[in-house]
Amino acid sequence: MDEPDTAAILPGDVLDAASNDDQLSDTLDHKKEAGEPTSSSVRPPFTCWLPVSVEPVMFLSMFSLALQNPLSTQYLWDRISEDLGYNGSKRSECGNTSLPPDPLQKEVETLTAHWNLYINLGGFSVGLLVVPLLGSWSDFAGRRPVLIFPNLGLALQAVVYLVVMYLKLPVVYFLLGRLLGGLSGDFNAILAGCFAYVADTSDRRSRTFRVAILEACLGLSGMLASIIGGQWRRAQGYINPFWLVLATNLASALYTYLFVCESVSQVPTAKLFSTHHHKAVWHLYSTGGSSNESGGGFHRCKLWLYTLCFFLVVMVHFGVRDLYILYELSSPLCWGSELIGFGSAALNLGYLTSLLGLKIMQCCLEDSWVALVGLASNIIGLIVFSVADTTELMFTGYGLSFLFMTSTPVLRSKLSKLVDPSEQGALFASVACVESLCFLVGSGIFNSLYPATLHFMKGFPFLFAAIILFIPVGIIGTLQCLDQRRNHADSTVS
Repeated sequence: MDEPDTAAILPGDVLDAASNDDQLSDTLDHKKEAGEPTSSSVRPPFTCWLPVSVEPVMFLSMFSLALQNPLSTQYLWDRISEDLGYNGSKRSECGNTSLPPDPLQKEVETLTAHWNLYINLGGFSVGLLVVPLLGSWSDFAGRRPVLIFPNLGLALQAVVYLVVMYLKLPVVYFLLGRLLGGLSGDFNAILAGCFAYVADTSDRRSRTFRVAILEACLGLSGMLASIIGGQWRRAQGYINPFWLVLATNLASALYTYLFVCESVSQVPTAKLFSTHHHKAVWHLYSTGGSSNESGGGFHRCKLWLYTLCFFLVVMVHFGVRDLYILYELSSPLCWGSELIGFGSAALNLGYLTSLLGLKIMQCCLEDSWVALVGLASNIIGLIVFSVADTTELMFTGYGLSFLFMTSTPVLRSKLSKLVDPSEQGALFASVACVESLCFLVGSGIFNSLYPATLHFMKGFPFLFAAIILFIPVGIIGTLQCLDQRRNHADSTVS
């Protein structure tokens, strides 16, 4: 039956499903021709009674990460302060800003920032090699292993951190735990698996909002963990919260095993350590994918440009995240663990407000304009952070950043729509690789920039981050204008 005749008879959803089934069959036929056996999807031992799939996995894994990161940074601060003999509570500097800055405090800040850099560089550089393997391998082995193994690796990392705290070992052992987490894929592999799962189970029209729901899970769990972490650390110290980190990672892996259905057909003989996985990612970006046949070089250019935008936005998000805590711990703010918890909660609340704003703005704006509004909110908030010297001004910056997460789900959805359904696995493997690179570069730039600029402007890294975000603003706006002009020209010709 011709496609116009089919479109006249069948609704769009049925056509999309039929097209996806045809492409899946072509993919499976290709695997059979290559000698790779296929099998039916794996069902978990139990069926979840709630209308959710990987959302609890994302929630639990992010809860663990958001509980762990601020506490580990504060633990580094306390241990380094103890080693150097610095006690900030004995200084009147927080109440009297006219006093000269304490050189010992600057040394503590510098060492804490450097250790954060070393630990993040170690974990993310290993993950940069592992995550693309796991992401592309999941096209053949299934999504469930990619959701289980990284959670187990993060649980092992929490065990190492607990041993360091119990035995008062040197903080260099934090790096060992971070490397173990990176070898299992780290949190980026969980992100790749969850977003690939959503791409497997959603259509093009609902994909942006489904992605935004997953990112809202990030914010909700992060907000809850931040409030709990700050209060709990103040009451009982560091060890008990890290036991919850361990339990949460194990619970996420257990939920995946018991309740998450497999979304792709599995190949039992699929090898994890194979050059095919990296070649699939390289082919996608070197040719633009199968859907590039009708778009030419402009299609491939859009794929690269949207990936660059995603890289810059996520690099800024994660690069400045550690700096918030360092900025708040030191003068003139001198926040305690309770205020730090509320600040992290306010930051993570932006995930929920961004989801609500995305849903509302989609009623009257194109996705690209929604992303630009989110970037404007992020830029304004960062500028306020760069000059914040009071608690009120710091929370004003958090409030102005209430739409800062609307840009990333739009960019993920645009990238997903640029490739065929049969290429979604390779795409999200490359996106996971980009996210690992974002962590690596962001940690390196901002954790090095912060101590280097303390002498002339403490908030300069936030101002620098705001300047960087003007690059994706220009790219997204230009591409949207070009697309509108092309669509107008096509409609005029027709």
